Amino acid sequence: MVRTDANRNRWLIALSAIAIHLSIGSIYAYSVYQNPLRDELGWAISDVSLAFTVAIVFLALSAAFLGGFVENHGPRTSGLIAAGTFGLGIIGAGVSVQLESYAAFVLTFGVISGIGIGLGYITPISTLVQWFPDRRGMATGMAVMGFGAGALVTGPVANYVMETTSIPVTFYGLGVAYFLLMAAGASYLKKPPVDWVPDGIDESEIDTADNEKGVSVNTDLAELTGSEALRTPRFYLVWLVMFINISAGIMLLSVASPMTQVIAQVDAATAASVVGLIGIFNGGGRIFWATASDYIGRTSTYGVFFGLQIAAFLLMPQITHIWLFAGLLFLIISAYGGGFACLPAYLGDLFGTKELSAIHGYTLTAWGAAGVAGPMLISEIVERTGSYVMAFYIITAALVVGLTAVGVLYYRIEDVRESSPRADPQAT
Repeated sequence: MVRTDANRNRWLIALSAIAIHLSIGSIYAYSVYQNPLRDELGWAISDVSLAFTVAIVFLALSAAFLGGFVENHGPRTSGLIAAGTFGLGIIGAGVSVQLESYAAFVLTFGVISGIGIGLGYITPISTLVQWFPDRRGMATGMAVMGFGAGALVTGPVANYVMETTSIPVTFYGLGVAYFLLMAAGASYLKKPPVDWVPDGIDESEIDTADNEKGVSVNTDLAELTGSEALRTPRFYLVWLVMFINISAGIMLLSVASPMTQVIAQVDAATAASVVGLIGIFNGGGRIFWATASDYIGRTSTYGVFFGLQIAAFLLMPQITHIWLFAGLLFLIISAYGGGFACLPAYLGDLFGTKELSAIHGYTLTAWGAAGVAGPMLISEIVERTGSYVMAFYIITAALVVGLTAVGVLYYRIEDVRESSPRADPQAT
């Protein structure tokens, strides 16, 4: 194999991906806008929340349908379009607030910025996987950690600017800042040279047969296109695993403060402190679990997620000590974030890097579905029963289904590897 010099520093590629994900991850700080929008414009909280739901739905749709665009036009072009779309959506939200137009707010913040989030989310992933064939989990974990940590930066900044200026000015300033940060990150993104491999890696572990797609790990189960991946049962097993894992986490995120107050019997200020720490475990869990998956394997990591969450969900209704309760909550949220972080590397393991952006986008439709199902499930149960307990037991049953899906996936993968690696991939 001929080794060529890299045309980029791969650690700066990772930093560029973090810059993009840190910006679009600000969606997790959306709750800071809810009360100010209600108080200033008289919009109902349910109406304000709808904009967030619309953004998550369009995030999933754009990730699903624009993966092919990323593969065909490259990460730089896709990233710049994502920067423009997301920045425009946030600035447009400011204009909408100034005009006091709720419909325009849903269109700009929900639809336009949601599309920017989805495109920005998938844009750097396949590039990162190819720059880090030796550390897939760690690399994608760093980027997705940025998404999870976005709220930690945006939350206090947005709150301060709103208090000192106005809501429209806040959206204007953040929109410009997001655009500049994302554009800077996108400008550095580039695929590695075809015959480049990182220093210190065994070249026998690298496959460069596809001269258009660059390096990949030759122990990947298959090298499939997006449409080919959709015809394999293992794609739908991964989708189910992600849907259940995301539903469990997002269900708790949607009611973290009131749930903590009721079960742990604490005041709103204490619950707010717990909620404030969630972002740390959401972001930290992404890099921790993704890095761990490089050593223990991606399938095993998802098995650990479900095992830990089953135990945590069964215990939480019985725990009244605030920090024991919070610890279990943080554990579940770390698995929630870790599931996102491990996913791109796992898809690379199962389907190769040929059209990873497209396959990743298809899988993220589970996010959109879970973003609706999780909050709706717990709100409906609490309304009917007046308690969170039944919701915990229902999601525990779902987690058992998820653990079973992981087990089926494990045995299907092993069967294919033992019979003929990379042969007849659609049989799994």
